[in-house]
Amino acid sequence: MRMMPPEPEIELLTTSGTFDLDGGSWEVENNVWIIGNEDEAVVIDPAHDAEAIAAALGDRQVLGILCTHAHNDHVNAAPALAALTGAPILLHPEDLPLWKLTHPGDQPDEELRDGQRIVVGGLYLHIRHTPGHSPGSVSVYVPALDAVFTGDTLFQGGPGATGRSFSDFPTIIRSIETRLLDLPPETVVHTGHGPTTTIGEEAPQLAEWVARGH
Repeated sequence: MRMMPPEPEIELLTTSGTFDLDGGSWEVENNVWIIGNEDEAVVIDPAHDAEAIAAALGDRQVLGILCTHAHNDHVNAAPALAALTGAPILLHPEDLPLWKLTHPGDQPDEELRDGQRIVVGGLYLHIRHTPGHSPGSVSVYVPALDAVFTGDTLFQGGPGATGRSFSDFPTIIRSIETRLLDLPPETVVHTGHGPTTTIGEEAPQLAEWVARGH
């Protein structure tokens, strides 16, 4: 009898810490996403607690640590998690200036590029460059799971913040309109903070977001 491969799944780990930028500091809870099966996985946005993330991964092979953007609360545990798992850190190169604010002595191992595909647990992860919240923000679309991981680009109820350094409101609106709202309406949006939503729930609100501004 032919053995079936392990089923892929999405796991959520919530971690707590601070977001620091432009001289301010805010307490935040971050969503850390694990995609894969019982044999191998990738981590999206290694926030705050490398040991807790490593414990959730168990003995799986970690193929990559994907950073949707380089704000400190999304990458502060990346080097420690890489040391624990042996996995490479991947980041879009346009976010290197932000990365260096948190990790001046470390560099990501590989680049995330628009149109790139990463394979884990039999799944294809499609990288979409979705700038605006930061220059190198990306979203990770997984068609087989009807899921997209948007970091801080799109939340339930609107775009991510664009009122601080390295951000731009017209750019994030363009990214959402052309790179996210074109996905099937049933696509579940897994965010960097807070609850999930769907493309279908968020798409009708675009005009309201534009009128509201950042």
